[in-house]
Amino acid sequence: MSNNLYMILMVLTMAGVTYIIRVIPMAFFHKKIKSTFIKSLLYYVPYAVLTAMTFPSVFFVTGNVYSAIIGTCVAFLGAVSKRSLVIVAILSVLSVLLFDLTAFIF
Repeated sequence: MSNNLYMILMVLTMAGVTYIIRVIPMAFFHKKIKSTFIKSLLYYVPYAVLTAMTFPSVFFVTGNVYSAIIGTCVAFLGAVSKRSLVIVAILSVLSVLLFDLTAFIF
């Protein structure tokens, strides 16, 4: 088979899987969900999945694990102190940059 056929099959498979994932809940849940537990569970699933996908890669993005740990700690402290997302991101990037510059100099 040629590469174009493989690409077409991959795209069709991804489209089918995405469609099935979106259709199955509509097929099974006909009534409005009244359980507060299920509602809260479904509310937090996207955040949990996004965290699970991105958090491990945080430690390998800078090329230096120590600067990544410092940036993560600064971001965590900024988030705990209820700073805005922009401030947390800027502080985290600046701390990684400062650590990398000082490690480069020394």
